[in-house]
Amino acid sequence: MEKNTSQALRTLLAAIREKGMALVFLLAALVSILCVGLICVFLFANGIPAIREIGVPEFLLGRTWKPGNDIYGIFPMIVGSVYVTGGALLLGVPIALLTAVYLAYFCPDGLYRLLKPAVELLAGIPSVVYGFFGIVVLVPFVRTISEPLDGKGNSIATASILLAIMILPTIIGVVEPALRAVPRSYYEGALALGATHERSVYTAVVPAAGSGILAGIVLGVGRAMGETMAVIMVAGNQARMPKGIFQGIRTLTGNIVIEMGYAAGLHREALIATGVVLFAFILIINLAFSALKRRDAA
Repeated sequence: MEKNTSQALRTLLAAIREKGMALVFLLAALVSILCVGLICVFLFANGIPAIREIGVPEFLLGRTWKPGNDIYGIFPMIVGSVYVTGGALLLGVPIALLTAVYLAYFCPDGLYRLLKPAVELLAGIPSVVYGFFGIVVLVPFVRTISEPLDGKGNSIATASILLAIMILPTIIGVVEPALRAVPRSYYEGALALGATHERSVYTAVVPAAGSGILAGIVLGVGRAMGETMAVIMVAGNQARMPKGIFQGIRTLTGNIVIEMGYAAGLHREALIATGVVLFAFILIINLAFSALKRRDAA
């Protein structure tokens, strides 16, 4: 009798602990959702009135940013952000994908123990250190090669190269596990049909890991578009329409950071509205990624 009572008590305590942990996890999830909600409320509550006062076409499509004259057009910064992010993806994604494939299927164990920590170390380097590297190494290099074209060292090209380096660990860190998660039977089946090792990897494994690869690219886009400090140090920060890849630009994030310290009134609200536009871009990218995943699942 006592044994049965003790067993029932232990079962009850285990159930209570399980319910308690479930409640803790639920609270943690709710806190995360609450934080995102508060950020959204702050951005939209302070940014939408400014957009309404300035005018949606004037704010989004205006080509002049002169806070002293109450002229707030962020189209040059939108174009600059798109150019820099696109350049970073164009340069960084192929290198990241090939590196991830090499680490997952071609790299010897001894070399892997050296390369993997090196890739992870890239993710831990502060943005300002990347910025110093860009100033010391990339800016003079780009200035030298673009001098015949009347180019500048602080330019779209420099920012794109630097961001391409910065997004490598983000993409590699997602794509490599996605490749390793593909069932071994895919690779072995391709070998059984007569394919070489390389063809088996690139025609059977890589397509099967498409969802993970896409997730890594999306995260890379978010990292590139949201990067601020390093871009400020090498992009030139000129609030004007880009005139070429070797000319300076200003991104949306750079515009906010550079001027928020002394902004007031409508100027400050316009900078917050710039954050709303940036938030909308990231949201659209994530929604597009979710739609692609649903399509693949279907």
